Amino acid sequence: MSTPVPAAVHDAALPSHEGGVDWARVRADFPLLMREVHGKPLVYFDNANTGQKPLPVIASQDAFYRRQNANVSRAVHALGTEATEAYEGARGKLARFLGVRADELVLCSGTTFAINLVAYSWALPRLKAGDVILVSRMEHHANIVPWQLVAQRTGATVRVAEILADGSLDLDALYRAMTAEVKLLALAHVSNVLGTVNPVREICREARRRGIVTVVDGSQAAPHMKLDVAAIGCDFYALTGHKMCAPTGTGALWARREHLLAMPPFIGGGEMIKEVSFDGTVFNDPPHKFEAGTPNIAGFVGLGAAVDYLESVGMDAIAAREAELLAHATEALQAIPGLRIFGTAPHKAAVISFLVEGAHAHDLATLLDLEGVAVRSGQHCAHPLLQFFGVAATLRASLAFYNTHEEIERFAAALDKTRRLLQ
Repeated sequence: MSTPVPAAVHDAALPSHEGGVDWARVRADFPLLMREVHGKPLVYFDNANTGQKPLPVIASQDAFYRRQNANVSRAVHALGTEATEAYEGARGKLARFLGVRADELVLCSGTTFAINLVAYSWALPRLKAGDVILVSRMEHHANIVPWQLVAQRTGATVRVAEILADGSLDLDALYRAMTAEVKLLALAHVSNVLGTVNPVREICREARRRGIVTVVDGSQAAPHMKLDVAAIGCDFYALTGHKMCAPTGTGALWARREHLLAMPPFIGGGEMIKEVSFDGTVFNDPPHKFEAGTPNIAGFVGLGAAVDYLESVGMDAIAAREAELLAHATEALQAIPGLRIFGTAPHKAAVISFLVEGAHAHDLATLLDLEGVAVRSGQHCAHPLLQFFGVAATLRASLAFYNTHEEIERFAAALDKTRRLLQ
């Protein structure tokens, strides 16, 4: 974690910017951040839920519908060709962003779909009674429920890899749990509740040595850090576009080519075929074999624009900026009486889950909203994790590179004000 920024220091007082980035100009690219809520300037700290969209992403979708709107891969006319080039261009941009090959990247609606694709197309035909699916305590429901459904249908069982009190994975226990019957390990790259950054490269190396297939949920990693998915060494990597400045309904699954070739289609329809007769069907090559039907073409054009935007800012600069904001926010929250932070692992993304003694999470979130501050309250689609900490709900403040130190100060002041109202 970076050295905490003094509470009195705001962006206007920072003459130099990490990586030479003018963060005030970057923030100006996000029009929603300029609005007011309940008559007060918006402080948007719900970025782990969904990220805001910069002007180039918004403009890309408008331009597509004005100039190129047509279906992909189904027409030889100019609009169809341009739409296909834009769609496949987005695949290429995302592949470069992840450090993988474009023909190993399945475009889909997001991480939930991607993990279900692995569950039903890879795991369901292969697992059997006695096999074990290993998942960590900190997983999002999207990386738990599909495995439970597969286990029910195959006779396999789901085993839990536990965490430590600070929200880190218990690596020793994890490696001991990697026994011969474990066939698949499903793990978050970054926890959506704790912000814990898991050492996925080391974990995947140990799993590979034991012949265990690995599925990494990268939803909370892709917006915050430079990725080299091929270097991680996993078998599958899933991500969601709307958390990384792209439109909703976009995302991707990266998979090793040998898996994609061996897996049957998950959904049947148009585009995923080469030839259809009533005697049988010849399926398309991966990744198109897994992309039945008309995709969210404009959304993926927007995803390509989001990748361009993030790369123009620089992922290293984004990571440094968010580390600085996290340090400041952590310091500010720790100064509030009765506040408890969940997740204090040494390596964290800019996510802080917390509770204030004597105040319910939903009550605090409601009152904070009246102050113009948007934070998340509830179980964050991670019921088993909150059960570990013995709480029913938490508040979650999740930061992005376009947030400011001034917003952190306003958030802390609003939180202290609402805390006093409830006590």
